[in-house]
Amino acid sequence: MSPPRKDVREAPYGPQKYFEDFKLGETFYIPSRTVTDAHFAAFQVASGDNHPIHYDREYCRRHGHRDLLAHGYQVAIQTAPGAGIFPFLVQDSLKGFLEQSTRFLAPVYAGDTLYPLLEVIELKPQNTTGVVTLRSTIHNQDDVLVLDGMQKFLIRKRSP
Repeated sequence: MSPPRKDVREAPYGPQKYFEDFKLGETFYIPSRTVTDAHFAAFQVASGDNHPIHYDREYCRRHGHRDLLAHGYQVAIQTAPGAGIFPFLVQDSLKGFLEQSTRFLAPVYAGDTLYPLLEVIELKPQNTTGVVTLRSTIHNQDDVLVLDGMQKFLIRKRSP
């Protein structure tokens, strides 16, 4: 007789994680994405940012850029944990998204492929919760680091 089968609908990406389950250096990959004209158009509509550096190729070239230049926030959203498995692993223990910071280190242009990654860099235990700090990075197709930042999450402990 085989053991009872787990219902993968309950935890399709693995068991739920609580604060105690996180390890320094643990990584969470986010699928790569090639930035297209559609991303630029969608971001322009959502943000209301109408500066020509983000939608006028001739303007960009006249100002020394090879193509449309992505807005910093358009790049930063590529590190949204929801684009990867992180939120599925903490859906029962996540209490809140506390803080975020970002440094933009190199330009991102239409046609660039971005490779986001989240890495646990700090664990601060509290009474019934803990703060998990993730370093967020994005490299482009040429392995240039274009974004470096951090995100902090309040995660419930398994047993207070």
